[in-house]
Amino acid sequence: MKATSHGHRHSAPGQHEHEHEPQYGLPEALPADEQLLWQGSPVWTTLAVRRFHVRKLVIYFALLLAARMASLLSDGQALWPAIKDSLPLLALSAIAVGLVTLIAWFTASTTVYTLTNRRVVMRIGIVLTITLNLPLRRLEAADLRAHTGTTGDVSLRLLKPDHIAYLHLWPHARAWRLARPEPTLLCVADAAAVARQLTNAWQSLNPGQAAASARANPASQGHTRPEASPTLATR
Repeated sequence: MKATSHGHRHSAPGQHEHEHEPQYGLPEALPADEQLLWQGSPVWTTLAVRRFHVRKLVIYFALLLAARMASLLSDGQALWPAIKDSLPLLALSAIAVGLVTLIAWFTASTTVYTLTNRRVVMRIGIVLTITLNLPLRRLEAADLRAHTGTTGDVSLRLLKPDHIAYLHLWPHARAWRLARPEPTLLCVADAAAVARQLTNAWQSLNPGQAAASARANPASQGHTRPEASPTLATR
């Protein structure tokens, strides 16, 4: 398990923020015997709703505004003065929702997930970039959470004693798994296809374990035991 970190370097106008990368999304060029299978980033609109809860924030502030208006009107204030008195709260609500949405956009735009035939690489971080190298041989299990449409989260459970601190991963971690954090490919498009590629890559790298698990679970139709393979379980 390997993690590297580096700050963003200033780029000339028109250059990509990570122009210094020897290969996009990776801290170094892939070796000759390693094959790039997939690269992607979170869908920022889905990330804003699912991980940063923008929709819930909008509902919360809307309820606050409605309560404020109801209170003013019940005190006998006319409609237009009540609206004017509520404008500061409306402005603060809009700023709060806008800032959270902007953070979600920056998170998605600075994140690159990479799957090769040997590892999963996560380049994450807005101000300080951290690159996590997760070898497929060190994966105990994986889990797919499908969203509405084709997006979804793919969570990775690491073999013990491998451990990455939850705060280092956030928001790229499965929710509420604090004692044993699970790195997560958040809100990726066509998540089911990514899950299949991950499973196929693991099985190609570990043919003996995959075959043994399939024999032990003949009715699973390819869904092997979590301790033997990171074949995706849907939640």
